[in-house]
Amino acid sequence: MKSHEIDYKIFGDDMQFVEVELDPAETVIAEAGTMMYMENGISFETKMGDGSNPNEGLMGKLLNVGKRVLTGESIFMTHFTNSGQGKKRTAFAAPYPGRIMPIDLDSVNGNLLCQKDAFLAAAMGTRVSIAFNKRLGAGFFGGEGFILQKLSGDGLVFIHAGGTVVERQLNNEKIMLDTGCLVAFEESISYDIERAGNLKSMFFGGEGLFLATLQGTGRVWIQSLPFSRLADRILQSAPSTGGRSTGEGSVLGQLGNLLEQ
Repeated sequence: MKSHEIDYKIFGDDMQFVEVELDPAETVIAEAGTMMYMENGISFETKMGDGSNPNEGLMGKLLNVGKRVLTGESIFMTHFTNSGQGKKRTAFAAPYPGRIMPIDLDSVNGNLLCQKDAFLAAAMGTRVSIAFNKRLGAGFFGGEGFILQKLSGDGLVFIHAGGTVVERQLNNEKIMLDTGCLVAFEESISYDIERAGNLKSMFFGGEGLFLATLQGTGRVWIQSLPFSRLADRILQSAPSTGGRSTGEGSVLGQLGNLLEQ
């Protein structure tokens, strides 16, 4: 199915949202709960699956829904269609601070692999599925686990990443990075997991036990602030004694916590 040709504009700096402009009868699909606003004339419907294959039948839809469950995503996707006259707009917001990246799937040979929660929205006709990593090391120890999302088609997709995002072009090269900092990469890139140095470095280096290694020719997108890292810092800074706050880095507060244990 050929993807709908949609126009868009991205607003904001650190907390971005993307506004999609739809011609009559055009549709954009999005993860449930990401819609920010929509103009009068746009109708929306929550469906099982992305609608890229309308003839797949009930069993095909159930199979694809089951795959989405494995990634921890909602089994439903929302379809927004311009049912009125003239151009209409709808917008989708990022779930946490970072960047929204528009990627034309034609520019990545029709396929893009990304972390399981990176997908935000896409033109109707885009297939949102999963990709099992064939390497057991990457499956068991990768920050994104055994399963990655696979976006396929010939239209625009919007993916979200935390903090600052950098795009690297590899030319038969190898790059190593924290497993959580990997956002997306082209299918031509080989992805694996390697041990982070010797045992001392692994346990006391603070960089995690394993590093993601990407090798080949193609583009890689890297984020500076994985949501898991942000969540860990928030939990570490949260008061743990009945809601009292002793101030960030307070030595007296730390001693008080020890005495209360």
